[in-house]
Amino acid sequence: MAELAYEETFDCVQCGYCLPACPTYITMEKETHSPRGRINLVKMAAEGKITYSELEGPINLCLGCRACEVVCPTNVQYGTILESAKEFIEENKKKETPKRVKLFREFLFNKTIPNKKILNTVGGGIALYQKSGLQKVAHKAKATNILPENLRTFEKILPNAEGSIKRRKREEYYPPIHRPAFRIGFFTGCVMDTMFSSINTQSIKLLQLAGCEVTVIKEQTCCGALQSHSGETEITKRLAKENIEAFEKHSFDYIVNSIGGCGAMLVEYDKLFADDPEWATRAKQFAEKNVDISVILSQLNLPFEKEINRAVTYQPSCHMSNVQKRVNEPLQLLKSVPGITYLEFPKKDMCCGSAGIYNIVNYNESMELIDEKMKHLTTITPEVIVTTNPGCHLQMKVGVEREGLTDQIQVVHLIELLAEACKVEG
Repeated sequence: MAELAYEETFDCVQCGYCLPACPTYITMEKETHSPRGRINLVKMAAEGKITYSELEGPINLCLGCRACEVVCPTNVQYGTILESAKEFIEENKKKETPKRVKLFREFLFNKTIPNKKILNTVGGGIALYQKSGLQKVAHKAKATNILPENLRTFEKILPNAEGSIKRRKREEYYPPIHRPAFRIGFFTGCVMDTMFSSINTQSIKLLQLAGCEVTVIKEQTCCGALQSHSGETEITKRLAKENIEAFEKHSFDYIVNSIGGCGAMLVEYDKLFADDPEWATRAKQFAEKNVDISVILSQLNLPFEKEINRAVTYQPSCHMSNVQKRVNEPLQLLKSVPGITYLEFPKKDMCCGSAGIYNIVNYNESMELIDEKMKHLTTITPEVIVTTNPGCHLQMKVGVEREGLTDQIQVVHLIELLAEACKVEG
């Protein structure tokens, strides 16, 4: 019972309010794939009535979108229950996991994702593959058909990566245009800065343009979200400690990011160290300073120079809305862009199926979710879909591709739209 959030499961009264809010229950139509079903399974596992392997399937198919928390009348801490279950499953699996698999996970989560040099090399390799014409040749020769379907799908819609030289041109310090409104420490993320580095650069320049002093410290590392979602709690804590130590050396007003998923992890560092007296206060202070870039920009004035005369809809990030509780700020910013026609995305709060690497490891289930999402999108026919998270960005591009709408609908990050309207380059 100590390993699982057993006491928290008793807050669930099995009322069923969560069912229509749960994407996997909607698409899979099974009680075991609903929040209350999973909570009951965690309770049974804690009581020794089922094994970890019986718990594993339903837990792994949970998106972790936490839409259930928003509608729950008894304030069940589903995120806490879910993370405890993932850690419990991972710890039990390690006893049976082959050594080569353990070494691969250690290399991926501990050595690769947090390693900027490795990720810069990957990003540079992708940029070379795209810009040299190799990607076009590979598609023409159907060489990508050797890839598994999930990787083949995402290879087609990869954003244009920046080369290593361009990424190295980013400054560490961006002075304010006038007396700074805020002193900002900018959090770049790992996958974000590998695949969407131009958005990070645009974010920094927009903050500077709005009157902020922005610093990009070298000591920062991966937020730990992917590790946490995979049950690797010790690695997650190590990365969190590195970030806390790095940022607390500076007197920033805010720590800002443009990544819905990373932001959700950063604002919950305090929960990660709730039982650690040495780190609890430091983690809480760090978490309280972390905000999405939309929170800062919505308080300041952006100097728009161009009208964006297009029909635009917004796909909110689950981690932004349900964990960070930032619903109004992105919409406020989006609607402030001159010239746009805003179209409300029907069922916009339903998860798109990205959820970190969910769309890679649970590909078929993820495609069912994005297909469901696209049914609603096609009733409004926007020209642009705006996102606030790289995972959602890629997933929505897959959805557009699957509907054969790539010539009609563009998918952009909110920052890209704001940068275009302010004539800011990446």
